[in-house]
Amino acid sequence: MMPVQGKAVRLAAYMVAALGCAWSADADAQAAKGAKGAPSAKQDAAAVAGGTEPTLVGQFGTWGAYVASPGGKKVCFALAKPSSMKTNPPNRPRDPAYAFISTRPAERVNNEVSIMIGYPLKPGSEGTLEVAGNRYAMYTQGDGLWIKNAAEEEKMVESLKKGSDVTVKGVSSKGTETIDTYSLKGLAQALDRLAQDCRR
Repeated sequence: MMPVQGKAVRLAAYMVAALGCAWSADADAQAAKGAKGAPSAKQDAAAVAGGTEPTLVGQFGTWGAYVASPGGKKVCFALAKPSSMKTNPPNRPRDPAYAFISTRPAERVNNEVSIMIGYPLKPGSEGTLEVAGNRYAMYTQGDGLWIKNAAEEEKMVESLKKGSDVTVKGVSSKGTETIDTYSLKGLAQALDRLAQDCRR
């Protein structure tokens, strides 16, 4: 069964804002890769997160592990930025892109994968996520991608934990082809840490 889209979009917006709150914790690591900060996320974080700031509980390779409790409900998520971003036509402007893998115990959601592309995707279009020789169809809403067949999500997460990188493809509302690649270094360790923290 597909996750509730509106809830997923709100969660993604929260996580982007959450990254803004915790940005200083891993700014050095991101700066080393030439990444830019997210001032708009910082400004919106308090409003979106209800004043609850996430805690960076560990940085594992390119993945940060975060825990927060908006409204008293625990949310744990691993987050990374792309190691490579390409568009066709090239150099199209867009907001920062992120990959999230989130766990929300109160909603019985475990390791839900969502990708923020950084600009609106073509309505009704499908994206793809490719990892370790496997390709997964992704449905789109706004600037986000979620797995189309939720029954495959556990298998996809296992592939992500074992893979070296993942490629995400989508088409913007203006027809721009987008190809983002994420390093998976440290993801398995980040998810293991969050599995412990989310049980507490």
